[in-house]
Amino acid sequence: MIRPVARKDLPGLLKLLRHMDESPARGVLAPEARDLEGLAEELEDGLVLLREGEVVGYVGLYPFWDGAALEGPLAYQAEDLPHLLLAAEARGKELSVERLYAFPREENRTLRRALEAADFGLLHLTYFFVKNPEGLDYPPPEGVVVRKGFPGAQVYREVYRESEEGWALRLKWTDEELLEHFQDPQVHLLVAYRGEVPVGMAEVELEGGEASVAYIGVIPEARGKGIGRALLAEAARLAKAKGAHLLRVRAHDHETGALELYRALGFSLEEAVATYAKELTARR
Repeated sequence: MIRPVARKDLPGLLKLLRHMDESPARGVLAPEARDLEGLAEELEDGLVLLREGEVVGYVGLYPFWDGAALEGPLAYQAEDLPHLLLAAEARGKELSVERLYAFPREENRTLRRALEAADFGLLHLTYFFVKNPEGLDYPPPEGVVVRKGFPGAQVYREVYRESEEGWALRLKWTDEELLEHFQDPQVHLLVAYRGEVPVGMAEVELEGGEASVAYIGVIPEARGKGIGRALLAEAARLAKAKGAHLLRVRAHDHETGALELYRALGFSLEEAVATYAKELTARR
């Protein structure tokens, strides 16, 4: 039986989450809390699969980008995953969701096969790397300076549009959304200028002693000149100045230049996550 999660299900769900934590091959986007009160606060729209009164599977939905993201599905047995996916799709349609996303770890072949059998398509793999921010001292090339600050929505969109190779999410943000995002004291934008022309940028987000480069990009005609390294070095300096002890970066599988750069600079691969999506309703 699959039904909405209830408070009495939380001990069984906690046990299932800890089972997932035991192996990267079971990893998927899931609730972060690992205590009963934290789970009670975190869960929004979740479903549990029960067998003989015990929780043996879970899937959750929450608003995400232009649709909804799945937490899970999680199950002890592979044959339960398709049932959870069907239940999630039905719930998504009830909520008038147009698109579902799922985020299994690359190693989670069991869930990835279940997603593909349910007509979820692989969008990309995202690789997450980490490094101590020390040792990244690369000055910008001659004629290029890196400045901190939001240059305005129009300039931001132009640089983002030119430097991004396939992920247009930020182009959908309004001027107000962009301004609000970069007014957050934990968010910093670094922009590389050749003369007065912006040619690249890096976004750094700070949280809990860590700094994450949420995005870094250089326009095509300015690549291969060390601007990406200079932006990363400035991100590392900012991280150190703010007391961060770890610098985290990420790149999609199509961003071969960034992947090569991170490996060359001594970043270690932390994890790789697959992004899947499925349309629930026809696009207008």
